[in-house]
Amino acid sequence: MELGNLPLTFGSDYPEYYFTIPEEERETRIEETKSLCVVDEEYFFIRGRLTIPIIDYEEDLIFDVWTTLSEKNFIRTNELWNDTDRVNEPPYFGWLQTYVPTYGNTLNIKTKVITQEVGVIPKVVVIEEDHSLALDQTNGITLEKVLAIITEIIPDLHQETNKE
Repeated sequence: MELGNLPLTFGSDYPEYYFTIPEEERETRIEETKSLCVVDEEYFFIRGRLTIPIIDYEEDLIFDVWTTLSEKNFIRTNELWNDTDRVNEPPYFGWLQTYVPTYGNTLNIKTKVITQEVGVIPKVVVIEEDHSLALDQTNGITLEKVLAIITEIIPDLHQETNKE
C-alpha cells in the first residue's frame, strides 16, 4: 500500500482554548504569534510537533499541536527563543490543547515538550499512561491506520479513493 500524494502533516493554528474566547474579545484578551499564545495573561501555550511513526514507511504522520506551559516555562521559552543553547533545556510538562483525529478526546492529556534547535518548533511527546495516542507514538501505526486517520480529516478523500 502506498499513500501517494496524500498529505502527512496536519495541524491547528490555535490552541483549543482560543476558541472558548468570544470572537469579539479575542483581540483584547489574546496575544499570539505563529508558535506562542497567551490568553488573559494567565494561560500560556506553545505550538509543537507530534510525530507518529508509520511502520515500514519512510515518512511519519505529523500533527502540529498546541500544549500548555506553566508561566515559568513560558517565560523561559521566550528568554531562550533565539539562543542556540536552548536544545539543552530539560523537557517541559504540558497539557495537550489540540484534538487529534481518531484518538478520542485528546484535550488535556499529559505531554512532554522538548525544545529543538532555533527555528524548529518543539517536539511533543504524549506521556498520558495507556492512551492510544501515546502507544501509537511509541510503537508506530500501519499504513491502513494512517489512511483511516487521513480519511477522517479529509472526508472527501474516501469517495475519491473508492472511485476506481
